[in-house]
Amino acid sequence: MKHPAFARLARAVLAVVLIFVVWHAVILVFGLKPYVMPPPQAAIGVIVSQWGHLRALAWQTLVETADGYVLGAAIGFILGILMGQMRLVREVLYPILITSQAVPIVAIAAPLVIIFGFGLLPKLIIVAWIVFFPVVVSVLDGLAHVDADLANLARMMGAKPWRAFLVVRLPATISPLFSGLKIGATYAVTGAVIGEWTASSSVGLGTYLLSANARLNTAGVYGAMLLLTVIGVGSFLLVQGVELLLTPWRSRSTAPRWLRRRRAVAPAPAERLGSPKPDLHGGMR
Repeated sequence: MKHPAFARLARAVLAVVLIFVVWHAVILVFGLKPYVMPPPQAAIGVIVSQWGHLRALAWQTLVETADGYVLGAAIGFILGILMGQMRLVREVLYPILITSQAVPIVAIAAPLVIIFGFGLLPKLIIVAWIVFFPVVVSVLDGLAHVDADLANLARMMGAKPWRAFLVVRLPATISPLFSGLKIGATYAVTGAVIGEWTASSSVGLGTYLLSANARLNTAGVYGAMLLLTVIGVGSFLLVQGVELLLTPWRSRSTAPRWLRRRRAVAPAPAERLGSPKPDLHGGMR
């Protein structure tokens, strides 16, 4: 019997191979020239041959993505909690947040450069701008669908409002929160690239992509695109891994095998407490 983790890994590898097969098939079927769409091996070859240079650029983009993502997720979670707990705050801020997402992110970049100059801060704000909204909406959705029976039970048992929030309402946001975090993780790298295009004084994969495009280095463009894809997919998988650790009940209905084995060999509560045991004649010893 195959291990589930091995099966998932095999499917993921198969999906990656399928993407490259389709990529190569499109080139063959439509007769595309290398300067229009290079073959996959050419794009990978650029990454391998220029890895010493691309590694530093990828790290710069990764740092911008991670820092902006954490900032946006924290702001989104705090705003979601405040809006979910305070009706007045929700009625005032929610229309503003919706309006902010209607403004093209490229249009926001220019004023940020004027205000904060060229540097790391505008890029962090751009990434956070993209990430925080799905987190806010996810937290609000979780607070809006709290189990009414649990809330009533906590109230009947005399739980104070803050205690009821910590025990009943806050846990209800965990599952929706990770949905928003995974959406934000895939979009965060897009924000980092846009920030590098419009508000950057440092070089990253976004600026390398523009430079390669200007020099008609199509293989370099596709190589940078592959690295950006790896960052985006890796961010998504990292958040999903944290979700599996913090919400094990979503992926399994029973305890893990190692925990069941530990419980099986653990002494019974009566033995641990030194409680008397009945002997074979019905007495206590």
